[in-house]
Amino acid sequence: MKLLVINGPNINFLGIREKTIYGKQDFKYLLSLLSRKAEKENITVDTFQSNCEGDIIDRIQKAYFDGTQGIIINPGAFTHYSYAVRDALASTDMPKIEVHISNVHKREEFRHVSVTAPVCTGQITGLGLQGYELAVDAIVNMLQ
Repeated sequence: MKLLVINGPNINFLGIREKTIYGKQDFKYLLSLLSRKAEKENITVDTFQSNCEGDIIDRIQKAYFDGTQGIIINPGAFTHYSYAVRDALASTDMPKIEVHISNVHKREEFRHVSVTAPVCTGQITGLGLQGYELAVDAIVNMLQ
């Protein structure tokens, strides 16, 4: 089983930006968390991060051809306005889980709307980095 985890803008600044919102663990920690989870589940988890919308779209499209069976995505700020990322996600016929580290529904009003969630299978918000592990569990269960 092969899953893809995509992280959008500023996720690479975990542990640096707004620690009271996103926590003290850094991006390297998130990558090691996902690596350990993949090993435990005996699956492949590829990771990708970009601050550029087009790169994220290109990676979603590549997933269509490279054997990826499910996508976990934290689109960052693109969540709220990127119809291009939304359309790329909609074009893939596989389970997709949107993850947000913070509870976006308890934050600024503009964060309450996701244009990408409607084309995802589900959404996990506000559970910190554990949300990524739960998303892996969800997709593994969907695919089995």
